[in-house]
Amino acid sequence: MMEKLADIFLYNEHDQLLFTQFYFWAFFAVVMVFVAMLQKKLLMRNAFLFAASVFFYYKTSGIFTLILLFAIVASFIIGKWVSTARAGWRKNSILGVGVVVNLLVLSYFKYAYFITDMLNNMFGLKMEVVDYFAMIGNSIAGDNIFRADVILLPVGISFFTFQCISYLMDIYRERIKPVSNILDYGFYVSFFPQLVAGPIVRANEFIGQLYRPYSLSRRHFGMAIFWIMNGMAKKIILSDYIAVNFIDRVFENPTMYSGFENLAALFGYSLQVYADFSGYTDIATGVALAMGFYLPQNFNSPYKAPNAGNFWKRWHMSLSRWLQDYLYIPMGGNRNATLGTYMVIATVAVVGTVLSGNIWVAIAVMTIASGCAIFVVLNSGKRKLITTNINSMNTMLLGGLWHGASWNFMIWGGLNGLGMIIFKIWKSIGIYWRAVVSVATLGLCYVVAEMTGWPFFNIAVVWAGVTAAGATLRALYNLMRIPMELKWLEHAWAILQTFVFITFTRLFFRSGSNLDPAEANETAWNTAKDMVGQIGGSWNVDMIGEMVMNYANVFGLIVAGMIIHWLPERLKRRYRIWFATMPLPVMVIVSVIIVFVVYQFVTADLQKFIYYQF
Repeated sequence: MMEKLADIFLYNEHDQLLFTQFYFWAFFAVVMVFVAMLQKKLLMRNAFLFAASVFFYYKTSGIFTLILLFAIVASFIIGKWVSTARAGWRKNSILGVGVVVNLLVLSYFKYAYFITDMLNNMFGLKMEVVDYFAMIGNSIAGDNIFRADVILLPVGISFFTFQCISYLMDIYRERIKPVSNILDYGFYVSFFPQLVAGPIVRANEFIGQLYRPYSLSRRHFGMAIFWIMNGMAKKIILSDYIAVNFIDRVFENPTMYSGFENLAALFGYSLQVYADFSGYTDIATGVALAMGFYLPQNFNSPYKAPNAGNFWKRWHMSLSRWLQDYLYIPMGGNRNATLGTYMVIATVAVVGTVLSGNIWVAIAVMTIASGCAIFVVLNSGKRKLITTNINSMNTMLLGGLWHGASWNFMIWGGLNGLGMIIFKIWKSIGIYWRAVVSVATLGLCYVVAEMTGWPFFNIAVVWAGVTAAGATLRALYNLMRIPMELKWLEHAWAILQTFVFITFTRLFFRSGSNLDPAEANETAWNTAKDMVGQIGGSWNVDMIGEMVMNYANVFGLIVAGMIIHWLPERLKRRYRIWFATMPLPVMVIVSVIIVFVVYQFVTADLQKFIYYQF
């Protein structure tokens, strides 16, 4: 009996609490009973949900619960000070302290390895990473129960840190008034459905719901069940099944698989990471809605985006809005460059140098930045365009670093920023110039590929050839003034190109994920290099049919998943409403069938959600 109780109430690092476990749904059923009992007693309801959320986080992260509680208490107190301070240096200083405190805690756990490496490389030191929190815990316990020689990343620390910062910023900007009760505030920060993987709920979007009585209409109940079922299907059927049975195998050892299999794994990963992350968001949305709370939309069919900029308005929307509001706009946005802009450039130069171990990276970054600055001075008419692009690139690079301090995340963020800038330039030139530039790019890539034989340029030739074909056909269509309307084809072509581009940037994102920070850079680079080598190398075309048959189930799910993703939004809205409004007995039967089908795909070990690591 005691062992059973220990399993229920104590943390087990090998059995963390996941949405896909039966234990979670038993926990959620108990929570719903108390929410129903306390629906008119708002303070007691919020206090209970705060306690339930802390317990949920403890079952997920153990001793790191103390970090969550520290963040709550610190930002609650500092928020009070910000609200009472007079405008000016005092108010700004208090806000700065609050932001720095939150970022220091985040940086300690997330960037300790990077900072240690940087200091060692710069000053010839031999410092080692030490978890001082573990040492303090061991001192209190009187025993070595925690490892002090390695720093583990608390689950969801980036998400609740950003929520604490948004709370302080929204008080400073007078969008909200400070929460009077720490139990209410603790509930806002720790609300368990979105605590460990988002969406990032900004204070001005959620604080008002703390004081709203519980309300759940029949349609909203049906919609909550739909989102839960939808998220479970995405996670277990699409994400976990194709990962365990194909994608993870290829990424673990790319050289054992053909170029076609590497390419298929890369495209499959684009579906996997979307199904995994949006699946979590769907479940979180449904669970929160069942309790009467509304979470912001976090995904809007991102692979329907016709360009990289639009993609980031559809993907992880809560993070994109947070970065725009609290980073991009303060840097100057699309107005001008600020001191923050140049500080970020300098930071990127230092980070790039340390991560690559090459001083030429810093020289290249500073040269490009200096060139842009000189160009702005000499061409004042282009100042707004250039500073906008610099601020966009800075935002994407810092967004990459938010995911982790490793070279692969810097490349991934930089490629996304570069894609946004190139699209703006592409749209600013004429149709005929696009054809000329794309054909010239194709020729250049072909010459370099023939001279060097590097696999990367073989891939570039294919990509440039497809782009050149599209641009040339568009120019011919315009030149001949054909009356047929082909806007839909242009849009579909843009979506396809964007999807391919985003997929290839994911090569660097996936390669460094789930790795110890101490080895992420080297392993990620080698994985990416090996995959590019396989994809850009010679293919045995005759074997493709056999490979497709060997992975028929996986490829079938990938195709089905993308077809569902690309369905018109009107159709998706209709079947969501149809499910939400069907008679309750029918809904129960349909839900049971869905659960039965979903759990036919459950793997031997339940897979964690990908964004738990961020």
